Amino acid sequence: MSTHYRSPSEYLLAGIDNQILTITLNRPEQLNSLRPEMLDGIRTLISQTESDKEIAVVVIEGAGRAFSAGVDLKVLQGIDPKAGKIGDVFDKPAALTWDTIRHSRCPIIAKVHGACFTGALEIALHCDFIFTTIDTKFGDTHAKFGLRPTWGMSQTLTQAVGVRMAKEISFSARTVLGKEAVRIGIANEAVADKETLDALVDKRAKQIVSNSQASVAAFKDLYNLAQSGLPIDQALEAELEREYPEIADTNDRLADFK
Repeated sequence: MSTHYRSPSEYLLAGIDNQILTITLNRPEQLNSLRPEMLDGIRTLISQTESDKEIAVVVIEGAGRAFSAGVDLKVLQGIDPKAGKIGDVFDKPAALTWDTIRHSRCPIIAKVHGACFTGALEIALHCDFIFTTIDTKFGDTHAKFGLRPTWGMSQTLTQAVGVRMAKEISFSARTVLGKEAVRIGIANEAVADKETLDALVDKRAKQIVSNSQASVAAFKDLYNLAQSGLPIDQALEAELEREYPEIADTNDRLADFK
């Protein structure tokens, strides 16, 4: 079992169980509002899994009452945002983090409860799945504060819910509850409460662990291809032509059927 995962920030916790790395946002009194060092820490922990075959799935969750209320606006005190951008103090670590999430070989699950707003929603939307509770509140409040997205909201929310619904959510800054989040495509599934959410994520993560890690990694790469905007003929050709020599367990997994 891997033992070298140590949180680089006091605002994050890291734990391992059954080949699942859980990263916990750990500022519960501040509703886990995001600081730059938290983004750096998430990136560092996920990056470590790339060379560690004992980790098959990563779960990102929040301690206490919420997943995350979004960016900690106190960090911006003394900073003069230009043209609606909050600036490099957040944007640089955020870009490195979402790029790491999207290109990690491991599936990344956002386990979202309580609240998930703006920057936190952007990070969650970069994850492979979002599981939540029916009463969790989602929202994009950029426009409310005179800001524009720089962590991917205009792209990932559109892909999740379609451009018309994405515009409505962002332009109005309205709150979307967990049940609606599933209906419109933000989340995969919404359950009654946090305890049921914990059980669901644990079940789904263990199902992934039981499969071929190399095959799952290939699928993740190919689904990223599907989001690249290639014409369908080129995308189908690319799916066929891409090689994944890391998949070496096929015969073992088919042995019982031969």
